[in-house]
Amino acid sequence: MRLTIAAALFTLSGHAALAACTGQNLFQTMPPERAAAIEEASRDVPFRQGLLFEAVRDDQRITLVGTYHFGDSRHQPMVDRLRPVIADAHALYVEAGPEEEARLAEALASDPTLMVDPDGPTLPERLSPDEWAALSQAMTERGTPGVVTARLRPWYVALMLGISPCMVRTMAEIGDAGGLDHLLVAEAQAADVPVRSLEAWDTIFGLFAGLTPEQELDMIRAGLPAASYADDYAVTLTDAYFDGDVWKIWEFGRFDAYANSGLSREAVDRQMDFAQTRLMDDRNRAWIAPLLQAAEQAGDRGVVAAFGALHLPGEAGVLSLLQDEGFTITRLDG
Repeated sequence: MRLTIAAALFTLSGHAALAACTGQNLFQTMPPERAAAIEEASRDVPFRQGLLFEAVRDDQRITLVGTYHFGDSRHQPMVDRLRPVIADAHALYVEAGPEEEARLAEALASDPTLMVDPDGPTLPERLSPDEWAALSQAMTERGTPGVVTARLRPWYVALMLGISPCMVRTMAEIGDAGGLDHLLVAEAQAADVPVRSLEAWDTIFGLFAGLTPEQELDMIRAGLPAASYADDYAVTLTDAYFDGDVWKIWEFGRFDAYANSGLSREAVDRQMDFAQTRLMDDRNRAWIAPLLQAAEQAGDRGVVAAFGALHLPGEAGVLSLLQDEGFTITRLDG
């Protein structure tokens, strides 16, 4: 999948917006051979489908839910189902809890250089004229004029390209309207259940550390074509999420990039490998130790863990990693 949209919707937590935007589900209009290729690429991926699972080892129990970080009325049945589970749990674990989100917001407000490069060459100086024109228009549609975009750090620009203009407008008008993570945090707080974070507030900055200047620009280039139909893209991926067809979200992005990004298949695969390693696999592995410790401490009360849905499946997904630790995995929403 495009690094940007995968990150924004299904792997990186953050403030959410009501998904009141409309668009076309691109699975319904794509060529049949592309749909077949996506299905084939997804078929053998462990735990490719499902949003709600239980991991059990002896008397230890972890309830795991894959989340979507933007608000949608379709979250409510999952919230209702998990309300008693959370109320009985020892703790709720999320990617970033309220304290970490507050620290991140404070850091961004006090140190603009986290997102803005005040000294280096600007993006219009680094990109071709055509690339800069397309980027400036796309970012203006998302509420950030070119004069501001010019100094933004490429990783942040790439993330913004993955959020549709409609979602950006809704965030500005409504603010946090309830991604599943935030809804479950609210349930835990109402039940006086501790909310704990799986990673530190500044994790996002390390995810993009060490990129070469050209790799930074490739993140933007990979996201630019889909930025023009981001509403359709977001609807497509969101519908797949609520169908529980999680890994198809990933492979849809790969094959869409093959067809529309203008990059070679090799370049697309490099972007995909980078995204999977940095945004998913490495973080998944880092979460296992705190989850194991939490399950041991919880006793028969168990714990609930809620994080972006794309962290669940795959050979290095959280479910496979827990299975490697001796947990029996059961899907609860199938």
